[in-house]
Amino acid sequence: MNVIGLIGWIAAWWGLLYVLVVFLSPGFTLLFVLPLLYCLYRAVTQLRYFRPAFSMLRILRTYPWQILRDVPHGLTKRPEVLGKHYGWFEFPNPARPDQQLPLVFPQHLRVEWWARRMAPRAKPRLKSQIEVIWFAGDPRFAGLVAAPTSNGEAPRRLHVMEQRTDVQSGQRFADWGATPEDIERGRRAGVYPAHP
Repeated sequence: MNVIGLIGWIAAWWGLLYVLVVFLSPGFTLLFVLPLLYCLYRAVTQLRYFRPAFSMLRILRTYPWQILRDVPHGLTKRPEVLGKHYGWFEFPNPARPDQQLPLVFPQHLRVEWWARRMAPRAKPRLKSQIEVIWFAGDPRFAGLVAAPTSNGEAPRRLHVMEQRTDVQSGQRFADWGATPEDIERGRRAGVYPAHP
């Protein structure tokens, strides 16, 4: 879909330019400035979707989907998480199921749908859409979160989430029970920990 979107916006830009140059007089140029700029903006934005799409593929090739219910989530700032983040989910640590680890949305790109449902004042109808979520990944490294389709049989609204706990605190993946095999599996999914 990313490739189709990119081709579509580029084709729309060229199509508008062609119509302007071939069929219309120069007096119509001002009418076409905004649509041409918007097509250019959308094409550049579409390029930004490729990196997350490749991350999704790597995660899905490494980890299977799990269906989880009532996963703790929020939009507030987490003190143990470095940098900007735009919401979080807490998932159980695979090595220690009683320990919850936060994964965060690392960028705001395409996170609006999730934020409307994660907000504390969201309507119950919206909140119910994320009571059950699909998750692929390891919360010690990174993961992919998705909402179920209306019949619950497939994932949709896929989004990559990252582990961004402060490395300066001395926290290491081994402290979360990550074995060398777990770390290698994380590397296959595209995560390169600095302090295993």
